[in-house]
Amino acid sequence: MNPTPTKTLSEVLADADTAGHDHAATEKTSGLQHIHNHATGAIVWFPTLQTFRLTSDWADAVAEQEASLEAATADGTPLQDAASELLAERLDSLLERAAQSPDANAFVQENLTPHLTETWAIADAVARASGTGLRAETPPAAFSGYPYNVYAQDGGAFATALWNDVIDARRHRALADEAARKALKPVSRKALKNAARKAARR
Repeated sequence: MNPTPTKTLSEVLADADTAGHDHAATEKTSGLQHIHNHATGAIVWFPTLQTFRLTSDWADAVAEQEASLEAATADGTPLQDAASELLAERLDSLLERAAQSPDANAFVQENLTPHLTETWAIADAVARASGTGLRAETPPAAFSGYPYNVYAQDGGAFATALWNDVIDARRHRALADEAARKALKPVSRKALKNAARKAARR
């Protein structure tokens, strides 16, 4: 870890936005990665795990999650269980808000980086509380049931998969609602009579 980080994450992202059109070069010099939002034409920059850890935001973000986990384990709940529940709660909230958003592309641009960094902060808070030290390859055991590999490709794989799921959240909600409606569809009297006749013949 850099002992004296001097830039905020917002400053690092802003520098990338003004760096010009050579995105590959910007990735190398900034430690960021990007996704091209074809629907809006925007280049969306996001930090890698290691880049986030080198910003001045990292310490406060981890401290915030440590406080949340300390409160969640005050009743004796194991740390890993509390972290798993926190992760599921934050992801469910994100996807629920995405499903309700009228503009999925605008929503994902605004919420991708905050969710990435919050999730990594939870991982680092768990690692510090467990005394295992910060990791770069294998996340804490609390992530065993999490649907994303949050450290793969320094977080790039996590960002891409999350991006796609946020974009698709509205469609997935519509499909789930349709399936629920079909499951609750009233059975017609004719269908009931036919079922009764079949049962009587057995």
